[in-house]
Amino acid sequence: MEIAGLLASLEASALATGIRNSLYLFPLIESVHVLGLTMVFGTIVIVDLRLLGLASTRRPFSAVASDVLKWTWRAFAVTATTGLLMFTTNAGTYYHNAYFRAKMALLVLSAINTLAFELTVKRSVRSWDRNAAAPAAGSTVAALSLVLWIGVIFLGRWVGFSSASAPAPTDTDIKIENLENLVPK
Repeated sequence: MEIAGLLASLEASALATGIRNSLYLFPLIESVHVLGLTMVFGTIVIVDLRLLGLASTRRPFSAVASDVLKWTWRAFAVTATTGLLMFTTNAGTYYHNAYFRAKMALLVLSAINTLAFELTVKRSVRSWDRNAAAPAAGSTVAALSLVLWIGVIFLGRWVGFSSASAPAPTDTDIKIENLENLVPK
């Protein structure tokens, strides 16, 4: 099946139609999505600030990460689920939206950044766990993480404001339409 067909079938699904036609479902799902993203970002900020040596420096990194990251993953699951639900309601429009694509690219880069941390700096955590800041590579990963997630948040907001089916009419459009109605046919 080609991508256009897949997107159309997602939009035509009973689930997507139900969400789209409900007065309350889409706003509720979007609100849960925003709350989940807030939890994801908030917990990531805690870990990244610890890596940078700017917060929780009296606690070992491993303790901070252990306490916080379990919440990050739960919140990410909620956020991903609600994001998929919103995507199904207007899949074709979202798929072709440049801001949506950029947001997805930043999410992939965030995952790669996390993987890079796991495969490098975190393997030596015992040697720097109680230090105020992580080694330079850990600080770099943390700073990049913050930039990427802030980008995800900004792009996510732009998706919401750039995905309307038709642009709102401008004052010029309204004046031209009114003039056309005055001209006899």
